[in-house]
Amino acid sequence: MAKLFHKSFFSMNKSIGIDLGTANTLAYYKQKEKIVLNEPSVVAVDRVTKKVLAAGKEAKEMLGKTPDNIIAIRPLKEGVIADYDVTEQMLNHFIKKVFGKFNIFLPEVMICVPIEVTGVEKRAVLEATLAAGVKRAYIIEEARAAALGAGIDISAPEGSMIVDIGGGSTDIAVISLGGTVVSRSIRTAGNNFDEDIIKYVKKKHNLLIGDRTAEQIKIKIGAALPLEQEEVMDIKGRDLLTGLPKTIVINSNEVLEAIEDSLMVIVNIVKQVLEKTPPELAADIVDKGIVMTGGGSMIRHFTKLMSNNTQLPVTLADNPLESVVLGAGIALDMADVLRRLEKAER
Repeated sequence: MAKLFHKSFFSMNKSIGIDLGTANTLAYYKQKEKIVLNEPSVVAVDRVTKKVLAAGKEAKEMLGKTPDNIIAIRPLKEGVIADYDVTEQMLNHFIKKVFGKFNIFLPEVMICVPIEVTGVEKRAVLEATLAAGVKRAYIIEEARAAALGAGIDISAPEGSMIVDIGGGSTDIAVISLGGTVVSRSIRTAGNNFDEDIIKYVKKKHNLLIGDRTAEQIKIKIGAALPLEQEEVMDIKGRDLLTGLPKTIVINSNEVLEAIEDSLMVIVNIVKQVLEKTPPELAADIVDKGIVMTGGGSMIRHFTKLMSNNTQLPVTLADNPLESVVLGAGIALDMADVLRRLEKAER
């Protein structure tokens, strides 16, 4: 793959970084130096023709509300492609939304993947991206991208630890000299918190709620530690005993009870990564602490829970939702370096 053209060499060059997430897809337009797309990774498809009818926000509004001939689906599961054809069409839709339908100059794309994806999964991401209508595609691990986007100098000869909690996967990595020294990727992340809340409400209150309601509960009253003042929220669903619509009140302590196990799965994996970190790099992390990014890291007091269990300073990135895509944009200037590192790590 050839080098990216320098901006001054060819003014029509277009390059974007894409965070292809289980929950949301973001795109950073390098030449405009801004995020130009932030849409749910949801596609509405005609069951018969398989034609994509809508993607992003419009499709998410259809979740759980579509007639029999339309299905609203998430083509990515746990951070990887579950439906190749639909992912390709979704990417095509988003790229056209960024650059317009009649785009003569095809863009170059840096796209993010979880740390522990297989070679087959990586190829699927690359092929889907290329098939969506781009000139050239590169891959970067989400943890590296998150570190770059959080302002960490990953090329420095010192250890930095990043915990990126997305919708479908959590990536944990210790990075030094641009390379990943110790890492783990697990399929426990933000969507699991939603599923935990759905199961808890069903079991405790005999009420069936949907994904969107669970997400709203998580965002509004979710917390990783007990709140000083308990918060409550009215939620609507279907009573499993009567089959009729019903409204109940749920409190923040119940939400904590629902998601606590999943929170601790992530905390314990972080501790395992720390235990495998070389002593010199571990000493750096003691001084610099752990940086958390991703939507799942924004649950209130999650950084404090992590700090209490690791006995290390833990901070939330300034832009946790955007760190990965911003890092992908920065990485567009490092494509050759990243390829060399990837070969060295094989």
